Amino acid sequence: MNSELNKGLTFKFIKNDLPAGLVVFLVALPLCLGIALASGAPLFSGIIAGIVGGTIVAMTSGSALSVSGPAAGLTVIVLNAITQLGSYEVFLLAVVLAGLIQIALGFLKAGIIGYYFPSSVIKGC
Repeated sequence: MNSELNKGLTFKFIKNDLPAGLVVFLVALPLCLGIALASGAPLFSGIIAGIVGGTIVAMTSGSALSVSGPAAGLTVIVLNAITQLGSYEVFLLAVVLAGLIQIALGFLKAGIIGYYFPSSVIKGC
């Protein structure tokens, strides 16, 4: 394994990560705006998602080759969630709470539960 790869948030490769992240953001920007519009979310949220996906992920992924961007498959899920919860602000609160639960489960090493499931169930083959 290459020891040059970064683990977690580091500014060691920021000279390369920022321009690469900016390019990813600019390429994905139209898709980010389209998905935000189709999801019923404010357009500015698409811009924020593109910035996070393009720059923050580039610095924290720990991979020399990684690209992240909007997932069009989640559009209907987000639209339904916003509609059922009643407002975009309540949806954001639900997303933040879900993220905090995931972080807590990570610190508790709850991923070990995955070892109890056969790999064919996880991989789908």
